[in-house]
Amino acid sequence: MAFTSRFRNRSKRAIMSEMNVTPMIDVMLVLLVVFMMTAPMLIVGVKVNLPSAHAPNVDMKETPIVVYIDKNSNIYVGDIIVDESTLAVKLKAIAGETTARIFVKGDESLSYGKVMSIMGQISSSGFKNVVLVTELPKK
Repeated sequence: MAFTSRFRNRSKRAIMSEMNVTPMIDVMLVLLVVFMMTAPMLIVGVKVNLPSAHAPNVDMKETPIVVYIDKNSNIYVGDIIVDESTLAVKLKAIAGETTARIFVKGDESLSYGKVMSIMGQISSSGFKNVVLVTELPKK
């Protein structure tokens, strides 16, 4: 009897003092995939087909305010729709000063006169750094 009881004690598993990190790695990989899939969706902006032109890139020292004009002539400041009559007031409220850089992104299907009218309205309200944004031509 004494022999069998000693044998039973030895057959029990020893306590494992190491941590199993495999489930933690699995969770981290799932989180990585989720963030990789959602990050491109966080880009703020309005879908606008920009015209193409050969022009040098602009040096950026500060983040500009972006004004979008879509194909239906809706005007957006960032992702907020703005009426044309209140555009200058909204820009002054957002910028706080007229030295801010304003980027205008107009859809290529719009008439040149419409885009220039809105750029003129922004310039006449005191903003001097108004830039028209285009895409580089595809090669």
